[in-house]
Amino acid sequence: MKPWLFDILACPIDKYFPLKLYIFSFENKPQEFQSIITLYSNRDINFIKNENIIEISQEDNELFLKDNIIIEKTRLKSYLDLITSSLIEFENVFDNTTNKLSKKCFEIINSDVKSRIIEFAKNPNFNQIDRILPELYFINKLKLDFEISSGILFCSKCKRWYPIIDTIPQMLPDKYRDQKKEINFLENNKNLLDEKFFNQDLKPFKI
Repeated sequence: MKPWLFDILACPIDKYFPLKLYIFSFENKPQEFQSIITLYSNRDINFIKNENIIEISQEDNELFLKDNIIIEKTRLKSYLDLITSSLIEFENVFDNTTNKLSKKCFEIINSDVKSRIIEFAKNPNFNQIDRILPELYFINKLKLDFEISSGILFCSKCKRWYPIIDTIPQMLPDKYRDQKKEINFLENNKNLLDEKFFNQDLKPFKI
């Protein structure tokens, strides 16, 4: 499951959004996380522009942007509103892996990246867009280039949990769920979740 998918997933039972995402493992190797951390730290604007992930155009003195998250050409202010909303969703993402570099990526997102984009959005200036290109690049890379191998999507309204198994979110109605398989999944990963999670009235199964 790509992290961008989390932006649009709602609970299939009560349609609640946003869900919470607990990540247990990634398909990606640690050096792939290190690569985007290094690129972000270097802030090489020419390299980022040459990657063509963030497309910038100007029409009648207005700046338009699009990327792999906001796929339609969008006016700067509206684009920043959408990106900020996408960033806020990271508040519901919990990296419970043992990967220190992936954790570092989420720390960067929730601190430097978020604060820089929110600050820029207060007074957007198309002549200074280069100031946040590393942040926009970092968001796109993290959301689109990485694959969650296993984890849990959780609805805090109805207390249903949905496993992510072999990169696929298993979001079926209760009657179609495999109780034995999913309880086994929860047992095998219980060390990656805290006691508070298990003390809830989990549905449709709990251990």
